[in-house]
Amino acid sequence: MKMGCSESNAGKIADVFLAAELRGHASHGMIRIKDYFDLWKAGRINVTPNVRIVHETPSTAVVDGDNSIGMVAALFSMETAIEKALGAGTGWVATRNSNHFGIAGYYAMKALKHDMIGICLTNANPLVAPTFSISRMMGTNPIAVAIPALKQPPFVADFATTPVARGKLAVAEKKGEKVPFGYVQDWQGNASDDPAILRSGGSMLTLGGDRIHGSHKGYCLSAIVDIFSAVFSGANFGPFVPPSVAFLPVPGKKVGEGTGHFFGAMRIDAFQPAEEFKAKMDEWILTFRSAVPAAGQERVLIPGDPERESGERILREGITLVPAIRDDLVSIADEMGISFE
Repeated sequence: MKMGCSESNAGKIADVFLAAELRGHASHGMIRIKDYFDLWKAGRINVTPNVRIVHETPSTAVVDGDNSIGMVAALFSMETAIEKALGAGTGWVATRNSNHFGIAGYYAMKALKHDMIGICLTNANPLVAPTFSISRMMGTNPIAVAIPALKQPPFVADFATTPVARGKLAVAEKKGEKVPFGYVQDWQGNASDDPAILRSGGSMLTLGGDRIHGSHKGYCLSAIVDIFSAVFSGANFGPFVPPSVAFLPVPGKKVGEGTGHFFGAMRIDAFQPAEEFKAKMDEWILTFRSAVPAAGQERVLIPGDPERESGERILREGITLVPAIRDDLVSIADEMGISFE
């Protein structure tokens, strides 16, 4: 609100930050406040946007986020997809002129309470090199899908199309830790374990790490996300996506407006009775839970288990801030005249 956001929009942004922390994705939680603050100081985000639909059919829409903080445009877009699905059975929304929006799973999960399957994709600042390249052409470009069940917890897949999210590199840097080889490379394409390598011209790798381990498949997934999020919506794609950190310059060329997202909502009863489907999902989940674990492993997980269990633990114990992140927040609070404590 001190930055100029309405109380409503500030609340939406805070909800997503807290959801990221609760689900164990600290890479998209409190650490991002400094990124957003620095972007605001640089005049690169609009805190009083006019988010609106600029094109639509009964089941689709294109949303212009007016360069808003991403959560504001993304929530409007997901809610629009759900509304479309209520009438047409499915709803699909492509969003342009937005910015970083936190965790993709937050938006996909919005569909669950409506007995719908939720889908969320987004492109991101170009820090990732395609297979066989050293050029930073793509983002970490996550995919999230949320599917309701009856008595079992929902199936929630939320993953980057890189081995690690960019924010997890930032967390490792704040902690003074190295990262495993296969996450990043230096500006010449040599393997690196330095989480700060992006600051000196290095790049992230696609899911798989290298061609032998399937990085071309990660490249394909990332490309699909980029096309759905940006080419559909009229946002910038690939190397032209504006970075979500102020220390990286805005690309000199534009091929669209801002960052792009893509949202989907599918009403289960457009395919079969919702209760029947959810009962079958229970059976699917229990079947996979019964898989025999490998040596040294206690159990087989269902997508969404680690995040849900993290939330239960953090609700009991509280959010633990890395000291360097806390220092950033204290510094911002001082600059804005807010009492941190």
